[in-house]
Amino acid sequence: MGGRIRLEDRECPLSTTVQHVGEWWTLLILHDAFDGYTRFDQFQESMGISSSMLTTRLKTLVADGLMERRPYQSNPVRYEYVLTDLGRSLRPVIVALAAWGNSRLAPEQRSMILVEAESGEAVEPVVVDARTGRRLDDSDAYVFAAGPAAGPGMRDRYAARRVIR
Repeated sequence: MGGRIRLEDRECPLSTTVQHVGEWWTLLILHDAFDGYTRFDQFQESMGISSSMLTTRLKTLVADGLMERRPYQSNPVRYEYVLTDLGRSLRPVIVALAAWGNSRLAPEQRSMILVEAESGEAVEPVVVDARTGRRLDDSDAYVFAAGPAAGPGMRDRYAARRVIR
């Protein structure tokens, strides 16, 4: 996927994130992992993915530090794939993607919803600013700006936006 990133986007966090998790099967594997799946056959049965494709995607997730490969059986040796802390930190992204998809559907058309584990009550996730609690989906109130590590291309792109620290 590295070849798909434009030269000026190499420092962009969105581009580098998509490089790791922007592939269809990868997102579905992560979704299954958040549902508690850990074994190769569980992933394969859930998604109907080929063995070779699943092997490739799991190897990439392990290499990227999002999952850890652990033996769960010794004779014959079999492995499970467990989310790392880095992998678990992607849960809000998966939740937000699912919420976005559901927001385009009438409630009776939703095949999967997010519920509070204890009560079973349906919830509608939103992304908010941790400092103020304000929703971030207001495109006029929040914009991207060049960060402290931005190179010349990123600084040029966001030159008109000032940042107060």
